[in-house]
This record gives sequence, C-alpha cells and structure tokens, in this order.
Amino acid sequence: VQSKTKSCPRQQKQFSFSLKTSNEMDQPVKLAKVSRVLGRTGNTGNVTQVRVEFMDDGNAGGQAGRSIVRNVKGPVREGDILCLLEWEREARRLR
Repeated sequence: VQSKTKSCPRQQKQFSFSLKTSNEMDQPVKLAKVSRVLGRTGNTGNVTQVRVEFMDDGNAGGQAGRSIVRNVKGPVREGDILCLLEWEREARRLR
C-alpha cells in the first residue's frame, strides 16, 4: 500500500489597502506630550487617565502650553507623544 501525500505549496495572498478620505479624516491632528499619569480607570482598569500638554501651541512669554486630561487605552508613560484626533473635549476626573 502506497501512501500518497500531496505537497501543497503555500499560497501567498496579496492584500491591497485603499485609504478612504472622508470629512473626519480631513481634520488636522494635534500632538500632545504626556506630562503626568494620573491613574487607572474603567471597569477592569484597562484605561489610563493622563494629563497632556499640546506641543504645537506657541509658548510665547515662557508660559506653559495648554494642558487637558485624557483617557488612553493601551500602554502609556510620561514623555509619550499622543496624536489626538479630537482635542477640545476633556475627560472627567477620577474619584
């Protein structure tokens, strides 16, 4: 009895991605630097609340840039730079 095995060459799949532009994607983004990690929040503690300072604000007169509190999902530490798609809304403080 001969056993026949078929050798199946791996098929290489080629993916093509297309970037769709919409009104939301045409909006500019703002860069913000994490100045302080405030704590963990969320039901399971998977969200970190941080204070960020905007990098592109003009620091005229030696004043510090505008800073707000944001919620970040994923690993984050002081000094990280975030790319904010929406920068006018501030997160509620932890209690």
